[in-house]
Amino acid sequence: MSSSPHSQQPSPAHFFDTLNAYQRTQALKGAIELDLFTAIGEGKTSAKAIAARCQASERGIRILCDYLVIIEFLVKDAKQYRLTPDSAMFLDRRSPAYMGTAQRFLTSPSLVDEFTDMAGVVRKGGTLGGHGTMEPEHPIWVEFARAMAPLMAMPAQQMAAILGAPQGKPSKVLDIAAGHGTFGITIAKQNPHATIYAVDWPKVLEVATENAQKAGVGGRHHTIPGSAFDVDFGSGYDIVLLTNFLHHFDPPTCELLLRKIRAAAAPGARVATLEFVPDEDRISPPTAAAFSLIMLASTEHGDAYTFAEFEQMFKNAGFSRSELHELPPGPGRLVISYN
Repeated sequence: MSSSPHSQQPSPAHFFDTLNAYQRTQALKGAIELDLFTAIGEGKTSAKAIAARCQASERGIRILCDYLVIIEFLVKDAKQYRLTPDSAMFLDRRSPAYMGTAQRFLTSPSLVDEFTDMAGVVRKGGTLGGHGTMEPEHPIWVEFARAMAPLMAMPAQQMAAILGAPQGKPSKVLDIAAGHGTFGITIAKQNPHATIYAVDWPKVLEVATENAQKAGVGGRHHTIPGSAFDVDFGSGYDIVLLTNFLHHFDPPTCELLLRKIRAAAAPGARVATLEFVPDEDRISPPTAAAFSLIMLASTEHGDAYTFAEFEQMFKNAGFSRSELHELPPGPGRLVISYN
C-alpha cells in the first residue's frame, strides 16, 4: 500500500480538513466584517477587549481567534492574541496595504455559487450558468471594481516601473477591462505625460473615473464604454494594459482581441498582460495553477495559460516577441509583448 503524501501512515485528516475548508473562508470573512484584525492592531489583545471593540460576544471572539491562530492569521501568547506580519500588513484597516475589501468580491454568491455542482461543471467542461461571469454587463464587475483595487496596488506599481512610467515619456495608454482603473491610474500618477483611455462596461467605468479623480489624474483619464471586442479603440497607443482579462476566453478568442489591439497600437508599442501564469507542469506555483479551476467553474472556455501559450497567442496575432517578468511577492506574472 502506498503512503499518503501528507504522512507516513494513511490518515483521513486531509480528507476531513478539505471538506471543512469552507469554514476557513467564513471565519476569515467574519473576522474582516467584525474588524477583528484592526482591533488587535490597536492593542486590544484579550478576548474580552476584542469583543468589546467588535461589539461581539466574548465566547464567540475567543473561539474565532483561536481558530484564526490555527489557520495562521493570528498568534497566541498565553491568552493574548497578536497579528501575524501578513495580517498586520493586509488585514488591519489602518494599513495602507489593507486588502480586506477584496473578500466582498472573492466570496460573492456570483462566484461561489458557480462551484456548487463541480461534478456537473467537469462533465460539461465549463460553467453551468450560461456565459458565467462573461454575461454582458454582469454586475459582479462593478463589485470587482469597488472591492479589488487594494489587492492590485502593488502589482500596479511594479508594472508601471517595468514599463518605465517614472521616465516621463509622453505615452498614450489603452487600459482594457480597466475595472477599478488602478493600473492606468498608477502610470498616470508616475508619468505626468501619460494619457489613459480606459475600456470597460459603463457602470464599471464610473468606478474607474471616481478613482482617477481621487488620484488627481482625472483630466488625463478618458473612458471608452462597452465590450473590448466591439468598441473602437482608436489608434496610436504606445502602451496597452491587458490585466486579468485573457484568462476568461479560449486561445482563438484571445487572438481575435490581440489582433484588434495590434491594429490600434503604434509601431514599437508594448502590451502588458498581467495574469496568473502557471509553469509548464500546470501544477505550480500553486496559486497560479489553481486558478484554472476558477475559470472552469465561472467561464465557458477560460483557463490559466502558461507563458508558452501566451507567447504563441501573441505571435499568432503578429507581435514580434514576448518576455516574462516576475512580480514578487504576489502570484501574478507580467508578460510584455512587442509590436
